[in-house]
Amino acid sequence: MNEKGLFVTMLGTGHATVTKCYNTCFVLREHERCFLVDGGGGNQILRILEERDIALVQIHDLFITHSHSDHILGAVWIVRGVGQLMLAGKYDDEFRIYACDEVMENLLTICRIVLMKKVTDLFGGRIRLVRLRDGESHTILDRKITFYDIMSTKLIQYGFKIAEEKLLFCGDEPLNRAFYPEAQGVSWLLHEAFCLYSEKEKFGPYEKHHSTVRDVCQTAESLHVKNLVLMHTEDSHIQDRKRLYKEEGEKVYSGRVWVPDDGERIFIKEGNRT
Repeated sequence: MNEKGLFVTMLGTGHATVTKCYNTCFVLREHERCFLVDGGGGNQILRILEERDIALVQIHDLFITHSHSDHILGAVWIVRGVGQLMLAGKYDDEFRIYACDEVMENLLTICRIVLMKKVTDLFGGRIRLVRLRDGESHTILDRKITFYDIMSTKLIQYGFKIAEEKLLFCGDEPLNRAFYPEAQGVSWLLHEAFCLYSEKEKFGPYEKHHSTVRDVCQTAESLHVKNLVLMHTEDSHIQDRKRLYKEEGEKVYSGRVWVPDDGERIFIKEGNRT
């Protein structure tokens, strides 16, 4: 494919306690270079990467959004795997971890408890710790990626935006109204959708600081978002999730609704709708 852009590979699409899919995490990939966003909740991340033909040696950048177990614990296995490859002389260059101070400290604490010292001794050296500040930008995959505090009321959490692809990822909580101007007219919005609006009484998304499909789609319509990718969902009817979520969303949203399954890949063209 000659068009410039990124592939998004959804490694997992579910919320914290799903059993029929993996916790939400994904890879942004251009050619053989990969940027991993979160790690899910366990060592299944290693199997999933293997199934998607993504080797640890291709991942040089890892961003951890926040400290909930379904986002940070899988990252520990990534650190372990990368560290072992480095020690064996099988990993070139450095590995960069991006997280705010609180998340970084939590990750380091867990790693120092459960990983070998010869791996954790790499912290601050070949495993570079990039402590994020709100509004700070870094070059990843030859793109300026700007990280921002999503203003969560639960615990500190970061999202990011990429200007080239006009993409905004707002973590696993509803897009805060303070960021509506940033989201206005974006080509891609990656957003959580805990459940169908028709099942809100069953799943109680609002008390968990989450959205329904209809809620997200109404917001995307008001902001003239072109493509809406829904993730971080329940898994009670995983086989029909794609159809059911699209049907509910398309009633209130005129853009394109994407409801990826685990392992699904989406091509995001630079600056275009797709």
